[in-house]
Amino acid sequence: MQSIGSIALFGNWAGSDFERRLKVRFRLHKVVHVITRVLLGGVLAGVSFAAQQPDVKTIIQKSVAANQRDFEAAPHFNYKEKDKSGNEIKTYQVTMIEGSPYQRLLSENGNPLSKERAAEEMKKQQQAIAQRKAESPEQRRSRIAEYEKGRKRDHEMMSQLSKAFDFTLVGKRKIRKFNVWLLKATPRPGYKPPNMEAQVLPGMEGEMWIDQKTYQWVKVTAKVIHPVSIEGFLARVEPGTRFEIEKAPVAGGTWQITHFSMQSHAKVLFLVNRSSQEEDWFYDFEKVKNP
Repeated sequence: MQSIGSIALFGNWAGSDFERRLKVRFRLHKVVHVITRVLLGGVLAGVSFAAQQPDVKTIIQKSVAANQRDFEAAPHFNYKEKDKSGNEIKTYQVTMIEGSPYQRLLSENGNPLSKERAAEEMKKQQQAIAQRKAESPEQRRSRIAEYEKGRKRDHEMMSQLSKAFDFTLVGKRKIRKFNVWLLKATPRPGYKPPNMEAQVLPGMEGEMWIDQKTYQWVKVTAKVIHPVSIEGFLARVEPGTRFEIEKAPVAGGTWQITHFSMQSHAKVLFLVNRSSQEEDWFYDFEKVKNP
C-alpha cells in the first residue's frame, strides 16, 4: 500500500480489483491513524485556543485515546462493504479469517448475485479458509504481516506529523444526532518535509467534528489547498484532491468508519492530468471472538 503522503492520493490506475479493494481498506485505516498522530503532535506544539471555548488540549488528548482504541479494535469486526468506483458498485461481505480479512462478493450495481454465482463465491471462501488453515507458520506470519503493514506504516511519520499542523477550536456544532466540537487544522508556516511521505502535508488543511460526549470523530474532511510536488514520482498533487470520513458507533462499544469518499487530482510527469473518484460504505458490523 502506498503512503497517503504520496502516490495514494493520485488514485488507483492499475492492479487487480482485489488489490484495489485491499488498498482502499488499508488506506482508510492509514488515513484515520495518520490523523490521530497529527492530533497528538498538535497537543505537544502548535495548538491555538479560541476564546471562551473548552480546553483544546483536553479535547484532542481524549479524542486521540478514543480513536486509538477504535484503530486497535478494527481487525476484530466482520462487516459489509459497498464500493463505488466510477459507474461500478460492488458489495462484499468482509470476514476476518485466520488473522486477515477475506472479501466475498454479494452484489453488483445493486443486484444480488445469481444463485450459481453466489454458490461459486461461497466455494471460493471455503477454499480460502482451507488454504489458510493449511499454511505453515511462516506463510501465516507473512500473510498477516502484509495486512498489518497497511495499518501500521504511518507510525514512521509520527515525528514529522507533530510538526506539520496548527490546530484551532472553531466552536460547537451539531452534525447528525451528535453535539460536536469543530476543529480546524492548517499547515504550520515554515514546516520543511524531510522525506517523500511528508511532502503532501504542507499543501493540506482540514476540519474535524468531535463528539462532545465520547470524544469520538463524527466526521473528518481534508483537502489540498495548493499544488504539492512529489519528488521521486515526477508528479504533483493538485487542488481539488480531498477526502471525507464519517464514523459511527458499532457493535462492541467502539466506533468505526462507516463512510469514506475521495476525489484525487494530480499531474504525472507534470503534464498528464489524472483524476479519480471513489466512495465506500461500511455497515452491519459484527464483533468476532477469534479473528
